[in-house]
Amino acid sequence: MRKSHPIRRVVLATAATVSGVVLLLSLKPASDPSSASAAGAAPQQTAAAQESPQGGAEQVRADGTVTGDVAQTQYGAVQVRLTVRGGKITKAEAVQAPKGGTSDQKTALSVPRLNQEAVVAQGAEIDSVSGATYTSAGYKKSLQSALDKIKTVPADSGSGSKPGSGSGSKPGSGSKSGSGGSGSAEAAAPRTVTGKAAQTPYGAVQVRITVSGKKITKAEAVQAPKGGTSDQKTALSVPRLNKEAVAAGSADIDSVSGATYTSTGYKQSLQSALDQAGG
Repeated sequence: MRKSHPIRRVVLATAATVSGVVLLLSLKPASDPSSASAAGAAPQQTAAAQESPQGGAEQVRADGTVTGDVAQTQYGAVQVRLTVRGGKITKAEAVQAPKGGTSDQKTALSVPRLNQEAVVAQGAEIDSVSGATYTSAGYKKSLQSALDKIKTVPADSGSGSKPGSGSGSKPGSGSKSGSGGSGSAEAAAPRTVTGKAAQTPYGAVQVRITVSGKKITKAEAVQAPKGGTSDQKTALSVPRLNKEAVAAGSADIDSVSGATYTSTGYKQSLQSALDQAGG
């Protein structure tokens, strides 16, 4: 028994050594996945870093032209382009609109009116044109898209000029405001003038204009021929005549084809309003 005792010790020591080696080998794979997971986290971070620059909204110039996204309708695409000056819409136009067949007539009927309403409303909250529901809906969608792009414009251009004008040349003109400043402000105040009604074979036409200084800022027909085909001709011609009166600043505007009598009456009443504004 005494002779076998040292052998047992050797056997036990050998077994302990083998078990220790096995434990060390089993621990090494556990450390490798952690390093692998750490290495895998790096590609995810770089991917996120690549996405962040793309998330920024595209900025649009405060002055210039902004085109909305194309809006698809059952009769064709509608796309609106806006002209912006000083953060204000000065012009709206449809660069795409339904064409062909009855679409030509509906486009000619609705688009000029929608263009005018967009400028007046300075937004997409405009009425749909009766008889051109799909075109109107597409117009408003594309218009809203263009407006959303305008809203991304930074406001630093406006804030940069105002402080300079407040401390620069304007204080020098402040001495004039004490004597003649109020008079000039009153002269520049917008006023509304209504021309005399002009009689045509299809009914009366009467124009009302808004004048600021010596410039027409708005024109509208408060009377126009109605009933039968006159409704269609009025809807086709009056919005265009209103727009041309503002652009020309006078009664020297072109007649609308197919609405000669309405155009003639419009120009007569417009001239009457201009004569009153000039007096």
